[in-house]
Amino acid sequence: MPLIFFGPTHKEHLQFLTTVETEIVVEFARISMQFIKEGANPKVYQAAGKKLGVPGETVEHGVQGLMFLLTESSKLMISELDFHDSIVILGFPDELNSSLLDLYLTNRHAVRELLDRMSMKLPQYQNMKWRLDAQVASRTLKRQVEPTVVIQLETVGAEDVAKTILMQTDPVTLGHITNQLEAALKTVKTSHFRKVTRAVK
Repeated sequence: MPLIFFGPTHKEHLQFLTTVETEIVVEFARISMQFIKEGANPKVYQAAGKKLGVPGETVEHGVQGLMFLLTESSKLMISELDFHDSIVILGFPDELNSSLLDLYLTNRHAVRELLDRMSMKLPQYQNMKWRLDAQVASRTLKRQVEPTVVIQLETVGAEDVAKTILMQTDPVTLGHITNQLEAALKTVKTSHFRKVTRAVK
């Protein structure tokens, strides 16, 4: 069950939303979406603050809090229930919780698409071939030679550029790597790992 972790600063910024009217929260949301799409513009804080009759710092904090809430929840694509469980600890009134949920549901797909476009595309697995090489006989061979595992890894990176990587290792090392990867996969499934992951985001 993915939940959003709020640090002290995020909680403080979002608390500003409880001190302003609903229409101001709506304006904060509009600015947040604009900044997520186009990048932040500090001049907008002062202009919006003058228009709404609140300090520019209030607008800045409210917008930053909403941007964090929108990006984190959209990144995880959490359900309505998980979103509610995430923000209930903030102690907001029901009306504000409902407004924030509507904001998330309305914009989550657009925010997710923006985050995908902005994120660095890491190489993705395409195919793998391997073979076992070993010298079976030699007049000069004085000791037994360990066989070598040769791996050809094919990946696809940015702009669908294909890349081939050749690697070689011995069976003992390959077995050790396999065991370490299997242990890491088991760790990822534990509840402790999920708690730590939320804490460091």
